[in-house]
Amino acid sequence: MTGLILVNKKPGITSFDTLRDIKRSLGTGKVGHTGTLDKFAQGLLVVLAGRALRLSQWFSNCDKKYTGKIHFGIETDTLDPEGNVIAQAEVPSREIAESVFSRFTGDILQAPPAYSAIHVNGQRASDLARSGVVPEMKKRPVTVYKLELLSWEPPFAEIYVHCSSGTYIRSLARDIALAAESRAFLCKLERTQVAGFKLPENDEKELRPIDKSVIETLGMPWIEVNEQEVEYIKHGKPLAPILEGKQLISPTVVIFCGETLVAIAEEDNGKWKYGCVITEST
Repeated sequence: MTGLILVNKKPGITSFDTLRDIKRSLGTGKVGHTGTLDKFAQGLLVVLAGRALRLSQWFSNCDKKYTGKIHFGIETDTLDPEGNVIAQAEVPSREIAESVFSRFTGDILQAPPAYSAIHVNGQRASDLARSGVVPEMKKRPVTVYKLELLSWEPPFAEIYVHCSSGTYIRSLARDIALAAESRAFLCKLERTQVAGFKLPENDEKELRPIDKSVIETLGMPWIEVNEQEVEYIKHGKPLAPILEGKQLISPTVVIFCGETLVAIAEEDNGKWKYGCVITEST
């Protein structure tokens, strides 16, 4: 029960609740998603099961694509439809709203929503916010590769966003509105792609092995080793002799033996170290 599942999350349920049926069908609790979607949001959840959970960090750090709908004129405390209204303003014209998009394209600093899973002084920001404490949400660097206005039907604006991991579309909606001298919340959100993984066309939750095609879709290079080298890796022996002579084009490389995923290696200050080992030692 090791592999990857592409799930089309429905709006109105949490990402955690979406995993419940998958855990039951696989008969294991070793299941996790690689990037939360808010309860009101829908779309692609990349889910890992079994030993594939060791790959979570490489899936979580991928870029993502979304479509979303901004409701101008009203801001809620959660920046989504489930929150309480905290501010109102005039709805900007299409020209004014679209003119500020360039400010939020490229490398930017973004303050996450107060209602989020980010930890502030050891506590979730959302827990602090619900208790009446206003958490200090420090700005963080994110990258927006593309921001496009798809449609304009005031007070609604539909947008397309291609962004780095860690980007909050709720915050993007808030900041666009403030730059346009208005207020807004995100009333709809759909994640359509994570790295090269696209939203499945149906609701079937098929467990796929982590093979070379998955790694290529993830955008990571891979190499092959022989069975003797696999035994060295299983026992944690130095990677340098194993990787010497391989054509390595990246500081991170996925290691296969035939169609079997063995490990991930990472270069750190000129030395190769284990990112994770998937093949179990015997």
